[in-house]
Amino acid sequence: MKAEIIAVGTEILLGDILNTNAQYLALQLAELGIDVHYQTVVGDNPQRLENTIFHAFSRANVIITTGGLGPTEDDLTKETGAKYFEEELVLDERALKRIENYFNKVGRQMTENNRKQAFVPKNSKVLYNDNGTAPGIIIEKNNKILVMLPGPPKETIPMFEKQVKPFLAQKQEYTFVSRVLRIAGVGESAMETMVKDLIDSQTNPTIAPYAKDSESLLRITAKAKDNKQAEELITPVAEEMYRRFGHNIYGEGETNMQTVVSELLIKKQKTIATAESCTGGAIASALVEYAGISSVFLDGCVTYSNASKQHRLGVKSETLQKYGAVSAETAKEMAEGAAKTAGTNIGLSTTGVAGPDGGTEQKPVGLVYIGLTIDGVTKTKECHFVGNREKIRVRTVHTALDWLRRELLK
Repeated sequence: MKAEIIAVGTEILLGDILNTNAQYLALQLAELGIDVHYQTVVGDNPQRLENTIFHAFSRANVIITTGGLGPTEDDLTKETGAKYFEEELVLDERALKRIENYFNKVGRQMTENNRKQAFVPKNSKVLYNDNGTAPGIIIEKNNKILVMLPGPPKETIPMFEKQVKPFLAQKQEYTFVSRVLRIAGVGESAMETMVKDLIDSQTNPTIAPYAKDSESLLRITAKAKDNKQAEELITPVAEEMYRRFGHNIYGEGETNMQTVVSELLIKKQKTIATAESCTGGAIASALVEYAGISSVFLDGCVTYSNASKQHRLGVKSETLQKYGAVSAETAKEMAEGAAKTAGTNIGLSTTGVAGPDGGTEQKPVGLVYIGLTIDGVTKTKECHFVGNREKIRVRTVHTALDWLRRELLK
């Protein structure tokens, strides 16, 4: 099966709204073993929309659209789809009732144009919407499939997960199962070199390396008759990856570094306090994304100025005068001060030059020191990052949390 993803909406075409649906759908289709050769964005123009859908079917047998199912006159996706399949639009009483119930539930008056959303192409499969008003639609005819989904991701994603994905999976002779290993501390090029022999000899499962912000991913995908057989194919390859990468693999699937670190802190019952300068509270913010972190995360402070480093954390004035705010010595005293004042097992600190200004020949932009004290033992790490201010701060947060993770595993 070959698919094309079409996002409908002038607001997406002009860049006012980020097209996250396309990324989500592409990943989901890949998991199903459906190739996506094209992604298209088209504005709310009836002729261009018609040309886009008709042309897409000349090179794909599955088209998935998002958007253009609203109540206004420029929402014409289903009208265009009905035209392609030569099906008339008919009122779906169940869809209409659900739309009426939705407006009653939110306490708003339903206007007459909302009835338009209850009209669907005849002989289509209606995807009822639990999170909005517009139903989705599947039309299947002449070995062509058109899946029309609403635009808002909060409606698109659950509708695809619950209704479209099972429908498409039934069309596939084989199932495709993927396992994603998340790797820290190893760049994409180095990672690929470490598994090049496996990639060169791969058949089934396949191995695909990817790079993301501050981490690398290895996706192992198996083609099989069922999930059990796929897992049996994946397991020995994954075990070999763990042998090669060890603790550089910090997690699998949709997890992230802060989740893994938070779970470790709770499991080991280690309390933590943070003291941040160049990251401006980003480490604390990352940790509090994890529900339940309050049992171990006791304090977080942003000590941006030298005065706050002294008054809040007890950093010595002599240290700042002799070594400067951006130094291993200051990072050490910041971490120790955070743990001491909060009464925690762990203190984690950051201080550096995030740029774009403020760098010198001795202390250039991208120089960062991280301090970490655990149960009275303090270490510091010197890092050199490249990129703009945001990238340097993001990499600092990820590196600091990854270092903490590795120390907790010892």
